[in-house]
Amino acid sequence: MIVDCGVYTEGVRQAVPKDPETVAQAVRTRDVAEDPTFGWIGLHEPTSAEMERVQQLFDLHDLAVEDALQLHQRPKVERFGDTLLVVLRTLWYVDEGDAVETGQVTVFLGPRYVVTVRHGEGGELATTRHQLEERASMLGHGPGAVLWAISDAIVDDYERVAEQVEIDVDEIETSVFSPERTSDAERIYRLKREVLEMRRAIDPLRDPMEQFAHGGGGLPAKAAPFFRDVADHLSRVSDQTEAIDTLLTSALNAHLARVSVQQNDDMRKISAWVAIAAVPTMLAGIYGMNFRYMPELGWHYGYPAVLLLMAVVCTTMYAFFRKVGWL
Repeated sequence: MIVDCGVYTEGVRQAVPKDPETVAQAVRTRDVAEDPTFGWIGLHEPTSAEMERVQQLFDLHDLAVEDALQLHQRPKVERFGDTLLVVLRTLWYVDEGDAVETGQVTVFLGPRYVVTVRHGEGGELATTRHQLEERASMLGHGPGAVLWAISDAIVDDYERVAEQVEIDVDEIETSVFSPERTSDAERIYRLKREVLEMRRAIDPLRDPMEQFAHGGGGLPAKAAPFFRDVADHLSRVSDQTEAIDTLLTSALNAHLARVSVQQNDDMRKISAWVAIAAVPTMLAGIYGMNFRYMPELGWHYGYPAVLLLMAVVCTTMYAFFRKVGWL
């Protein structure tokens, strides 16, 4: 659906009807060199008909519109004539399932317009729009300011997700090295998969943001200082994500090593008890044979003597295994 439409002159929102046709008409009749007015149309999971309506108004390229309608696009920056296409992945964290959910924001940036297409629950842009409207001096820089605000908000979400994942990693490390027996492999693997999803959203965005930060990428040079801050935050969260992935790998290796040690301890204990049980089993097996002539078979104290022998040998073996740490 079409969430909001606005026309801005020198950073101030104009009182015009909130529909794409009004926005297109308002910016089409103005000279961008003399009048910095631009329009911003926001869509959330639009239908093909809604997207086609906006496409015709702003002459958007077919391939760019196709990318905006399809989910799970790789973050990228492409130019189609006068329009800059920026695809961003949004992230939010669901703590109950240790899951990083993803969405997508596609930004069409023209000389006098911005069209944003959002998919998923994350990356809501209403707050970003309201914050920009309260900063007329910033919004007065034009469509580039909108792209900066959206990029900054999404990268801030990346940092929040990374912080939440780090909390879970700390819990896993505590569990792995606790004296209790735990089964952490499944949770570690699940988190590693979510971290991979984070890296798919973060890493491809580093080069475009670096270009914007150095005055490239098709944006005005005056926008570069603002994108330097975004690029710095993106680089930091990328390093943070890589560190989380390394910690999870180390935790998984430590968990597997601990499981192996525990299994060896169990095998030693089992072997020790089997050895202890083998002595009475052997004696009972010998004297359970049905032969007429056997040593001590007719001795009056033979039965208690054999029981005493079993007890002495088993006790001695038990003390020995306790001394060497097998029991």
